Amino acid sequence: MLLVPLPATALDTEVVLGALADKARAYANDARSANTLRAYESDLRAFCAWCQARGLSCLPATAETVSLYIADVAETMKPSTLQRRLAAIAVAHKAAGYESPTSHEVVRSVLAGTRRRLGVAQAQKVALGVDDVRSMVAELGDSAIDVRDRALLLVGFAGALRRSELVALDVADVAFEKQGVVLALRRSKTNQEGNDERIAIVFGSDYTTCPVRALQAWLELVDDGPLFRSIDRHGNVGGRLSDHSVALVVKKLATVAGLDAAKVAGHSLRSGFATSAARAGKSEAAIMRQTRHKSVVVARRYIRQGTKWDDHAGHGIGL
Repeated sequence: MLLVPLPATALDTEVVLGALADKARAYANDARSANTLRAYESDLRAFCAWCQARGLSCLPATAETVSLYIADVAETMKPSTLQRRLAAIAVAHKAAGYESPTSHEVVRSVLAGTRRRLGVAQAQKVALGVDDVRSMVAELGDSAIDVRDRALLLVGFAGALRRSELVALDVADVAFEKQGVVLALRRSKTNQEGNDERIAIVFGSDYTTCPVRALQAWLELVDDGPLFRSIDRHGNVGGRLSDHSVALVVKKLATVAGLDAAKVAGHSLRSGFATSAARAGKSEAAIMRQTRHKSVVVARRYIRQGTKWDDHAGHGIGL
């Protein structure tokens, strides 16, 4: 028997449209990473606070307001932060149904002027070399924190992993094979849609700095759920580490090794692998396969840092 649907009432239609709107907003949010959404929310709050202090509207904001904001903060804010803040303003306006003031020619001209006058160079954190990593794990013992930190540092370095990728790993994402370990990355900066992405990490030649063995030792303490977890002062294993915690661990171990902690960050592991592999003579293709860079230009930026003294044009010219 064919069932004929009853005609929907206006109330039913409104409920259905409301549910679809909620679902559409959820999908729109999923188009950006959680870190990006948090950064956008923080950026928008900062912009609105600036506007409120001056009696200006932040949503909708005029092109003049955004231009004044750029002029006020450009000298004290990193160019990348300012660019992200403008992106947050644009996203908020589009989501609210307003035309974004950031696309106005006046705003673009002011932004271009700040770039020309102030420059866009970013303060770069140093890349950690193999010797640096060796010294950072040299003093670690057998406590739960030390076992975790050793695995975190060595896996992060050998896998050329971003902080967010490290802390997103679950125990179920780890598969040991004869040649080493394979990590399944469910989400990453360049893989927002959850495509199958796997990173292979080979056994190290030195038992004390082997990332695979370090990970095996850590897995004796955790057998399910998040891979890298917090540990309290009593040695109790807690919940998933935050990406900020990765940076803190790297800085802590750098300090113990006598390195300048102010010059290193979580990203120093990823860039350190690329530079170390370049110095070892590995090909661009091999390095990019591990770092998963989509852009050769960006990958070469790391490689140049690691090989700037190799085969230098100034060697042996007679000076």
